[in-house]
Amino acid sequence: MWEVRSPSFWRAVFAEFFATMIYVFFGLGASLRWGVGPLNVLQVALAFGLAAATLVQVLGHVSGAHVNPAVTFAFLVGAQLSLLRATFYMVAQVLGGVAGAAVLYGLTPAAIRGNLALNTIHPGVTLAQATTVEIFLTLQFVLCFFATYDERHNGRVGSVALAIGFSLALGHLFGMYYTGAGMNPARSFAPAAITRNFSNHWVYWVGPILGATLAGLLYDFVLCPRMRGLAERLAILKGAGGEGQAPPEPPEEPMELKTQAL
Repeated sequence: MWEVRSPSFWRAVFAEFFATMIYVFFGLGASLRWGVGPLNVLQVALAFGLAAATLVQVLGHVSGAHVNPAVTFAFLVGAQLSLLRATFYMVAQVLGGVAGAAVLYGLTPAAIRGNLALNTIHPGVTLAQATTVEIFLTLQFVLCFFATYDERHNGRVGSVALAIGFSLALGHLFGMYYTGAGMNPARSFAPAAITRNFSNHWVYWVGPILGATLAGLLYDFVLCPRMRGLAERLAILKGAGGEGQAPPEPPEEPMELKTQAL
């Protein structure tokens, strides 16, 4: 529980709230229909991708800039952060998403708001197909997240932020036609909560969480295994200073000991 006593922990939690708020605000805002005609899928894909890339660049060193409960859950499955941190991250992300959607709702003319870019399933797509699409979309995205954040790849080439942004844009270019490309439960929950429309909403939680879990297991145990025992993984989950976490701050020495040392 040392994490909750660390200022860096609360900075990271706030960073996840703030980043998700910005992500949802710009992503949903770029997805609104301001004119007649079909929605520009490329515009939406670039907006979400560039938003993610920007936030990873700005806040990646603060919290990891997960901005997505599915990504955080995958890192939890891979024992790369503690259960406590993961829980706080996911709550902050959901609340940040709702805050971003609420701000957008308040700033947008009533005639333009529509359903606030709510994720919806194409009429010809079944629930099973939609869930499977969300699994695959999130699978490729989280695999990219794991690979670009892997500190063992010292010789990696290119920008981490751009790689994640491109991966997210790729998911939107494909998934927009099927499910609206959720890939992020916080992004899907935000407009659903504001518009009070939760029709088939479970798809946008089950699909991404399953896809993220598969990606975490596939990367950490098959594609690029981490040689860690069960005891070490459990220690990380309990918050004993795992990868991506700062070690506990040492207690300050009593004044008498400092004086003796001098």
